[in-house]
Amino acid sequence: MKLKSLPEDFQVDELSEFVPDGGPFAVYRLTKRGLGTPEVLEAVARRWKIRRGQISCGGLKDRHALTTQWITIERGPRRTLEQTNFKLAYQGQASRPFASDDITGNRFCITLRDLDRDDMERARQAVDRIGRDGLPNYFDQQRFGSIGQSGEFIARAWCEGDYERAMWLALADPNPHDRPEDRAARRLVREHWGQWDRCRTKLRRSPWREVAAYLALRPGDFRGACEVLRGDVRSLYAAAFQSYLWNRMLARLLRDHCRAEQLVDVAIGRWTLPFPRELDAQDRELLARWRLPLPAARTRLEEGPVKQLADRVLAAEGLPWCRLRLKYPRRTFFSKGDRAALMVPEGLDIQCRADELSPGRQALVLRFDLPRGSYATVLTKRLFVA
Repeated sequence: MKLKSLPEDFQVDELSEFVPDGGPFAVYRLTKRGLGTPEVLEAVARRWKIRRGQISCGGLKDRHALTTQWITIERGPRRTLEQTNFKLAYQGQASRPFASDDITGNRFCITLRDLDRDDMERARQAVDRIGRDGLPNYFDQQRFGSIGQSGEFIARAWCEGDYERAMWLALADPNPHDRPEDRAARRLVREHWGQWDRCRTKLRRSPWREVAAYLALRPGDFRGACEVLRGDVRSLYAAAFQSYLWNRMLARLLRDHCRAEQLVDVAIGRWTLPFPRELDAQDRELLARWRLPLPAARTRLEEGPVKQLADRVLAAEGLPWCRLRLKYPRRTFFSKGDRAALMVPEGLDIQCRADELSPGRQALVLRFDLPRGSYATVLTKRLFVA
């Protein structure tokens, strides 16, 4: 079975009620494949010679998929930009930048290939259960791309005030998701850790060159070096650790409220997390009411079941709720808010056909909508687990 043999096999269209209404912000629809959203935005900033801070988007789309999303550029060019793997189509002008709150959801069309009859039957049964029970609203492995070979979270080191460790994880920890040039840069930093002037000279076009230059001038000031990292990158590091903790809370909730025979374990990145396999009406109604807070010290928890759950999970992590804050770098923080424990796909539809890429095998086409921030890959992973 192959999930993404072609970019078109995984299509995502951002849903929003955002409408250009005139103003200083140029509005575009970005269509891309084979690139992550941050890479495209960097390319646009270079091509049009604008500051990265002028560009706003609501979310980051999978680099392996064919995706469409809104972006705005303050005082951006009123024209379309097209390059090899993306197209930025000008749509008009808006009075404010596009933000994550403008996203109402995402529409997916996913083709799963190289399936046999048993695969198809398991998928059909799973789709019936998903339509009835929903799915755990876990953050999927795309959220954790910043975690390297060590398995450590950069933002955890920030919470603990270990800024040198945080910088080592950010710059030197081997990461299987890296592009070849980033892999080489990490190797260079590992081999010459502390020789910052040499690193600065050798890194050249690497985004980490500025960090090396800062440390060459201020040896040992790893706290200050953290702030040299790009703000959007720091936010990804914070989101990864927060999402991991939220996933642990949801996993604990499911294990507490479901019998063992009602759960099946599914791999999410480095971890194995429980998914409901068969819920009765009472369990389904109970779980559907739960909303779990995004772990952050600035979110106050009232005494009750949610706080008890959070305290149990954080105690196992050895990091109490009150320490989930980033004193530094400035302007980097854990998000506030909460998230539904379950997600229920809307308009879930499946179609079966012959797989034109694998003669004699079948392809399954899934179409559905998900709320903002929910992961379609969580659904696809559940399909073939007994």
